[in-house]
Amino acid sequence: MTDRKTLITSPYTLGAPPSRPGETTDFGGKWKEQPEDLGRPDPAKCSAQDTVSHASGLIRVLNDKGEAKGEWDPKLKSETLIEGLEFMMRLRIFDDRMIKMQRTGKLSFYMRSFGEEAVAIAQTMALQEQDWIFPSYRQPGAQFVRGRSMVSMICHCIGNTEDNVKGRQMPVHYTWKEGRFISISSPVGTQFSQAVGVAMASAYKGDDEVCISWLGDGTSAQGDYHYALNFASTFKPPVILNVVNNQWAISTHRNLATGGRTFAERGLAYDIPSFRVDGNDFLALYSVTKWARDRAGAGLGPTHIEVYTYRAGPHSSSDDPSVYRPADEFASWPGGDPIERLKDHLINKGDWDDKKNAALEKKIDAEVMTAYKEACKFGDLASGPYPPASTIFTEVYETVPWHIQEQREELGK
Repeated sequence: MTDRKTLITSPYTLGAPPSRPGETTDFGGKWKEQPEDLGRPDPAKCSAQDTVSHASGLIRVLNDKGEAKGEWDPKLKSETLIEGLEFMMRLRIFDDRMIKMQRTGKLSFYMRSFGEEAVAIAQTMALQEQDWIFPSYRQPGAQFVRGRSMVSMICHCIGNTEDNVKGRQMPVHYTWKEGRFISISSPVGTQFSQAVGVAMASAYKGDDEVCISWLGDGTSAQGDYHYALNFASTFKPPVILNVVNNQWAISTHRNLATGGRTFAERGLAYDIPSFRVDGNDFLALYSVTKWARDRAGAGLGPTHIEVYTYRAGPHSSSDDPSVYRPADEFASWPGGDPIERLKDHLINKGDWDDKKNAALEKKIDAEVMTAYKEACKFGDLASGPYPPASTIFTEVYETVPWHIQEQREELGK
């Protein structure tokens, strides 16, 4: 007879991580998959069954020597690669400064994208300006690609009078109408269904618009993920659905989120072309997303992508990963550091060097500090000013209902 202790502990034992604090993590060494292993199918003729090997394998472009190889090489110009490197460096330096400010009481809460900078940046660069972005927590870099100012982003994080959402969201829960960057949601997963719905509407109207969305490996165990895939499978809207498998859902290891071999393979059951891509390989991410965008833009339906990466930092400023995983685990990740990999690739090509890299780091750091000082002119966390109370009644209804107007008048605003 099974005792109560076994019943209680067995699900967590089955989903246990490969190592705990004080232990050594073994990811199996360098990737066995190579850039030449998987071909690039024709997006106009590709079916879900044509991507079985792509969903179980791993699409790479940069090999272990930093060389671009294989059919998935997007053959981007050096200027584009340098631009991508700068965006990723800007996000990392921005994140580092913001977390320092949070630790000194200048921000209330923060979430970094450490180790995942390539994800949103490479993928957004592969899109077109009219495409809609439905992000999760670690896609703020898409705003850099679309041109949002750091001052505006910091004003939101502080929650001052220039916060474009007037204090209605937590810090780093960005939204930016001008960049078609839809509000990040704390109840994670809802963005997947929303992206599919907007994509269906765009197709119905005949607009050349594609939607892209991301959620984490842990969130893929929720119903929202499956609702979205079911509608995407049935109605074939122009949408790109990404599961960012960064190994950890806060403190829960990704083993607890799937009983399958890969997250990408789940999409095959919904008859959606599915790919598993090295999430720290800027070129591979760009190429797969461009493939999916071309397919969706041609009216051929959705693409499902597993972005295989590693969350190098804590889940948020409220999290301490040292209590649930080895402190040096990121150093063992075979995918390496996305910024270092693209930098090394550019150096190998003769288009970059360490001196230029150091100068760019210094320049960006100065820009971040200048942006913070500028943002604080509109108010800071400690002393305000903050958005006035009257803003709870504004920018919600096109025509304010009578009962809301009565409440506003009671407030005296």
